[in-house]
Amino acid sequence: MLNSIQDTIFYHVYTLGFCGVLKKDNCSIAINKLSKFDDNWIKHLVDMGITAIYLGPIFESTYHGYDTKDYYKIDERLGSNDDFKKLVKILHENNIKVVVDGVFNHVGREFWAFKDVLKNKYNSDYSSWFNIDFNRNNNYNDGFYYDGWEGHYELVKLNLSNNEVKTHLFDAIKTWVNDFGIDGIRLDVAYCLPKDFIKELKSFCNNIKPDLWLMGEIIHGDYNSIVGSDLLDSATNYEIYKGLYSSHNDKNYFEIAYSLNRQFGDYGIYKDLNLYNFVDNHDVNRIATMVNDKRYLNNIYTLLFTIPGIPSIYYGSEWAIEGDRKITDLNLRPELSLDDFKDNAEAQQMLKTICNLSKMRNEIPVLTNGKYKEILVRNKQFVYARTFDNKWAIIILNLDDCPCDIEFSLPISNGVKFKIYNDDTIINYSGKIKLNINAFSSLILYN
Repeated sequence: MLNSIQDTIFYHVYTLGFCGVLKKDNCSIAINKLSKFDDNWIKHLVDMGITAIYLGPIFESTYHGYDTKDYYKIDERLGSNDDFKKLVKILHENNIKVVVDGVFNHVGREFWAFKDVLKNKYNSDYSSWFNIDFNRNNNYNDGFYYDGWEGHYELVKLNLSNNEVKTHLFDAIKTWVNDFGIDGIRLDVAYCLPKDFIKELKSFCNNIKPDLWLMGEIIHGDYNSIVGSDLLDSATNYEIYKGLYSSHNDKNYFEIAYSLNRQFGDYGIYKDLNLYNFVDNHDVNRIATMVNDKRYLNNIYTLLFTIPGIPSIYYGSEWAIEGDRKITDLNLRPELSLDDFKDNAEAQQMLKTICNLSKMRNEIPVLTNGKYKEILVRNKQFVYARTFDNKWAIIILNLDDCPCDIEFSLPISNGVKFKIYNDDTIINYSGKIKLNINAFSSLILYN
């Protein structure tokens, strides 16, 4: 059963970067950097129609947040546990739910239990918390070998079949829920987590907070493998992410249409799932960098806000900022200020577009709960619908650099009246709809 987060619009923040404390030379220990989420930033979120925020790793770590040192303590670079508790309270007062990163597959080398192993070797009470071979060595010359995440030995894999490890992690979740009041957890590299562990975690969470939302990171493979009634509530939709930019760059709407039909059509393999959709995040290039022409962004975001699933905006992309991963991820995780964009007309236009799409999604319920139906596909034009209980929303996209006439029929009775969103025009359906749509633009009809 889907919980209340199914209707949300997400804002994703890589917190250490946003607060300007990722680079060690910028750190100010014991200063509340979370206060950067001030009244102006909260208003910015509310104005965009944001109803949930996903905060990238916030717990004590060595560097980037995914190398955890302490699951029970907010990273000192960001502030204190009390600072975070106050932030959650403020966000809740503004009707914004809070989701945090749960990095349960691995820890950093400075994690307290691993440090005990480094000191005491096979005499450590915590050697069974990790997958360790004392008959081998490693590149750090620790005198033993251990499993690192995908060859990254600064990230030490936890032994998730160990009951003490599970108790430590589950008690941390209980602290996050009871002390901080979080509403959900995004499970880092969920594709690496044993299915039995996910089931135990889900059962535990159901007992402490039945509506705690659990979303897993999965890049390849079958999303059904980690999403289900006894598994997670959602997963990152990387298949759609890829199609959103490449179908525009290649001027080939057949690509994204195929993926949408495969996932959400009448026989779609994920039509009963509520997946987490995005156009960029902390691990991939910014969408404004990926597109060959920024005029594509209007249609890309129209798709994001009108296809099945939960839309998410990565902080800064509402202003169409660029970011190329290149050698490191630093360019994807910048410190930002609202003042950086207030006089930038192009950035403000992108923000206005996203605000309008968010408003539209909230005003047309079928865009949240409607079934997906493909209507018409050409290389540069795409028409699809969301429909539920005789309510329809028709999304029409034109990728061409000139206006285009589009004609299509719907499986409905004559006489149904459609409005064009943000327009006074009324269309009385009589067997077909014929419209002219501007270059690089979209139209939404609804009844």
